[in-house]
Amino acid sequence: MIEQRLAVAAITLDFGNTLVRIDRAGLRGVVEETSGALARRGLVADQPAFLAAWSEERDRQFREEVPEFREVDIDQRAVRVLARLRGMAPPPVESRWDDRAASELVQPAEVDVVVDAYSSAFVGRMSPVSDATSTLEQLSARGFELAILSNWPLALTVDRFAEAQGWLPYLRAVVVSQRVGIIKPHPSIFRAAEAALGLGGDAGGRILHVGDDWAADVVGAANAGWRTAYLRNRQEDTPLPTSEPGDDLVAGVRVTPDLVIDELADLDQHLEPIQPAGSAR
Repeated sequence: MIEQRLAVAAITLDFGNTLVRIDRAGLRGVVEETSGALARRGLVADQPAFLAAWSEERDRQFREEVPEFREVDIDQRAVRVLARLRGMAPPPVESRWDDRAASELVQPAEVDVVVDAYSSAFVGRMSPVSDATSTLEQLSARGFELAILSNWPLALTVDRFAEAQGWLPYLRAVVVSQRVGIIKPHPSIFRAAEAALGLGGDAGGRILHVGDDWAADVVGAANAGWRTAYLRNRQEDTPLPTSEPGDDLVAGVRVTPDLVIDELADLDQHLEPIQPAGSAR
């Protein structure tokens, strides 16, 4: 019996742990390379202190921002870390930073140096999953509109990574939470992706979102009226916020994904392209 394929016009793909594996060792290496680059620039004298402060402030930002559907701010993290290295004590866990006071200890140009070093280290060290490029190429060749749709604190890094991997010719858009100002699963970021894809307001049923995070990707896309594909078993040993089947950020929601896959390459056999009504193409 031939399985009926899911007909969609467009496919959006998550970035971290979908297109790119983000494990603790890999991300630790990115931060270590960042600290080395900053030490060579004379911006950081104590690299172990930088690494510890970066990790602690990253975790603090996740606790503060994710429950409010806000993306964490890398510029803010850079300011807080440099302020700590210059003698400012971090607040207790239950308290907020005095970011204005911290910014008085750090120059904007120094923040730019930290952000650029971090982004460059990520692009240089991290690798896409083995079938990411071939899957994008294959799906694009079949006529699907493709986009990255990601929660990520630095859109510049996603842009640079996609360019370095040669993905841009296959992508109609790169939609990142830092630019939108809100994270998945909030419906606003899915509406932003619809607009970036050039699709009409009733396009959700013709868009498939692929991701590894149950609450952000599956529940979020389903609540936006989209089709969903859950990429399972991708969250082991990752420092990113995660959720699994049964978890969600919207009370009482029960969602069944349209597809459950183990590899990105599995997508092709399950999908059929349709002409997107209202597409600008």
